[in-house]
Amino acid sequence: MAEETIFSKIVSGEIPVKILAETERVMAFPDINPQAPVHVLVIPKATQYRNVVELAAAEPETLAEMVAVAQQLADELAEGEFRLIFNSGANVGQTVFHVHAHVLAGDLKEQSLVGS
Repeated sequence: MAEETIFSKIVSGEIPVKILAETERVMAFPDINPQAPVHVLVIPKATQYRNVVELAAAEPETLAEMVAVAQQLADELAEGEFRLIFNSGANVGQTVFHVHAHVLAGDLKEQSLVGS
């Protein structure tokens, strides 16, 4: 059984969020602690994958759908331009161990983001 996380509670509807995009396999919502003018999280509804490597190996079509949803949101919210970030592991900043993509857009020059 997958480890329960805040994202699995969002997928199950236990924690309500403002859903910005949703498909059969993927959902997107604003990050609660935004690091850019546009900061959206895109997650798979499948809860068993802790990081992007696990998801890519098991369900590459879901990973592709996450990227497509990220592009759709960037088109709607940021003139199509965006950063897509996956953290894989605690030592690089992953705090929720349910694979998720950070879609960042807007004027990132003012942001102090690691890896800039």
